[in-house]
Amino acid sequence: MVASLLPMLLPGRFCWAQVSPTEAKSAMRRAVHFFSTQVATSGGYVFQCSDDLAFREGESAVGPTTAWIEPPATPAVGAAYLDAYLLTGERDLLSAAERTAEALLQGQMISGGWFEQIEFAPKDREKYAYRVDKYAVAGRRNITTFDDDKSQSVIRFLVKLDEALQQRDGRLHEATLYALDAVLAAQYPNGAWPQKYEGPGQLDVPVREKRQASYPSEWSRVFPDVKYTNYYTLNDSTLVDLIETLFVAWDAYGDDRYLASAKRGGDFLISAQMPAPQPGWAQQYNHEMQPAWARKFEPPAISGNESQGVMRTLLLLYRRTADERYLTPVRTALPYYRASLLDNGMLARFYELQTNRPLYFTKNYELTYSDADLPTHYSFSSTSGLDRIARELKDVESLPKDKLWSSKQSRPPKMTDELALDARRAIAALDERGAWVERGSMKKYPDAKVTSVISSSTFIRNLSTLAKYIAASQSTGQR
Repeated sequence: MVASLLPMLLPGRFCWAQVSPTEAKSAMRRAVHFFSTQVATSGGYVFQCSDDLAFREGESAVGPTTAWIEPPATPAVGAAYLDAYLLTGERDLLSAAERTAEALLQGQMISGGWFEQIEFAPKDREKYAYRVDKYAVAGRRNITTFDDDKSQSVIRFLVKLDEALQQRDGRLHEATLYALDAVLAAQYPNGAWPQKYEGPGQLDVPVREKRQASYPSEWSRVFPDVKYTNYYTLNDSTLVDLIETLFVAWDAYGDDRYLASAKRGGDFLISAQMPAPQPGWAQQYNHEMQPAWARKFEPPAISGNESQGVMRTLLLLYRRTADERYLTPVRTALPYYRASLLDNGMLARFYELQTNRPLYFTKNYELTYSDADLPTHYSFSSTSGLDRIARELKDVESLPKDKLWSSKQSRPPKMTDELALDARRAIAALDERGAWVERGSMKKYPDAKVTSVISSSTFIRNLSTLAKYIAASQSTGQR
């Protein structure tokens, strides 16, 4: 079916007329109905499930009464519903987004944010200090996690939904502000955040005279197995995701506490830049402001991955504040990272402190300089985005300060042949139930012999495609 359309999909042929907006809307409604009623559990989602819906998994295998937080699970699906609603005006999408938000409210911790998953079975809920259940915290898990964009992605979705609803849903509005208050409370005095947060007492660490990052005089080559979740954390974009979230909240509510907190986060990024000979950033720092171990495959080192996110965030901070202090670290870090590129043009995940030699691990988790025996669950090299960062730096340096940031609303999607083909492919791929099924396996169920799956990532991508196609069709007057 798709192949037969290819001759019509040449530039200038107006191939988008081959797919009617009515057809696209019908397909979108079918897909949303199936996903929100059959794949969802109490409004929440996981990474993927088997084609027959018998098996579900996030970062671990879960049962039918558990939803997952980390994108592309619950908050990412909710955001996709909301974005599609804002593009098309389809009320079913807003209803689906509201049901997802309700699921997230059921999983909000007393500590303010969200843990890895939400349990909906009454017996399982007794293990957690969920706000709505009004359990005492004692003896119950009350962990807000900022790792892997978990709590941050939830907050951004809730803020944007609260905006779309014009703050008419009092419960949603209150829960969103409560979560943002927790983000502010979880920030250390130096502007950093921990990976996980359980309450204000966690921040009681001695004040150090030296606030600038430094190299330890020595560090163990053997994993020490110490608790690291209260360290100052850049790993997995923890801090940069928080800064982005605070800007989203500031734009929505105009509360200058969010701007001040984002700026303090930026100040920490300045102080966390390592001195020569490696003016980059580590994944995490202990309370002495020195690179430290996290998991057994994350040693004290200079990061080639997280540091790129740091540089992009510093440029964002400059765009939002016009404070040139945020540019200086980028200017000094870029030449260092360019000189540190591997022969294949990528950056190592870890560079040894002071020697700058790339570090790796064997499958037995022994630290090594060789990449010949790597574990497969973790990436030890990163694609270089240095050229893009350099272009962004040049761009902001050329702009007058009053032109650094524009809050103008984005334009409607533009109709293109590529968008039309993507929409046709998405429509053709729907099965009779309204599901997008693809070949795949369930990593957490190796014995289940699953060969086809329903993926949240694929649903989000195809829903976005159809919504953009419908919006582009409407902007051209197509019916």
